[in-house]
Amino acid sequence: MNAPLLRSRLAVRMANLKDADEVSRLGAWIMAHEQGLPFHRPNWLLAIEEATGQRAHCLIAERAGDIAAILPFHLVHSPLFGRALVSSAFAVGGGIVSNSATATQRLAAEICGLAERWSCPTVELRGGSMPGRGWIEKRDSHANFLKPLQADSEAELLAIPRKQRAEVRKGLENGLAVVTGRTDRDLDWHYRVYAESVRNLGTPVYPKGLMAAVLQRFGEDADILTVLHEGQPVASVFSLYHKGIVMPYWGGGVWDARRLRANDVMYYALMDHARNRRCTHFDFGRSKTDSGAYHFKKNWGFEPEPMAYAIHTADGQEPRDINPNSPKYRAQIALWQKLPLPVANYLGPWIAKGLG
Repeated sequence: MNAPLLRSRLAVRMANLKDADEVSRLGAWIMAHEQGLPFHRPNWLLAIEEATGQRAHCLIAERAGDIAAILPFHLVHSPLFGRALVSSAFAVGGGIVSNSATATQRLAAEICGLAERWSCPTVELRGGSMPGRGWIEKRDSHANFLKPLQADSEAELLAIPRKQRAEVRKGLENGLAVVTGRTDRDLDWHYRVYAESVRNLGTPVYPKGLMAAVLQRFGEDADILTVLHEGQPVASVFSLYHKGIVMPYWGGGVWDARRLRANDVMYYALMDHARNRRCTHFDFGRSKTDSGAYHFKKNWGFEPEPMAYAIHTADGQEPRDINPNSPKYRAQIALWQKLPLPVANYLGPWIAKGLG
């Protein structure tokens, strides 16, 4: 009489990310779930751990042997920024992927228990199913930008609002070359441009090994598009591909990229490239509300979609602050922008790998 009830009880356990069959099962479930993102995939979790040392974990809620919900996360530790459980580290998305409110609540309670046992004052869920009571929810701090790709290159150009379309046309007249690939050369070009770009913004650069690990783990679901001027890289973007969506993730340009409109050409070329890969949508990613990047994406005709984040803190603790726009980092950012590039590239990865 009670056996069917026992079989349907929800069980929660930690996934074994060293088991190839478990990893394959998780990956397939995430790809089939409408809420699944690249940052939920075991490939992302393991690439982050491999490149930064931040330990990867994944909680699974199961009912009668079937997955009901998952919560992938990293235990992020930094001498500068403290400890936190983050879903997912170095990602703009993550959180709980769930088929039921009950499963969501169970995983939320479990990760809070882990945070207490592992001395992590903060738990961060970057999207996903919101756990509700006992969590701080933020729904207006960031927005995402997603829209369908057009049928062809000309239609794509015409779909860009007039002022931004003019910038793209100017860039296309500057004799820029576009190269796409996954080789060591592509990664070298990308990292050279990206490192200079983030130094100019005043933030430490991620380790090159992080991008190399994601490129290797994702295989054909990741590549690099670089814009060259007179044979030299001036803008470059590292993109992820997930269920028919292209996501330009790490991108930037050197100082001369603005004059050349290289970034404008880069994103337009990526739209063409993604269409050729049979993608149907372009995900311009997350930006802080009312920031420069937020308005840049609106200028391309993308409409902002508010993102929901959830934070849980131990009693009496303040959430960790890693927001580069925070007033407390203003002086450090100004100093970082003045560092010689070799110095910034030497120090940056050690700092950035603790940001999560």
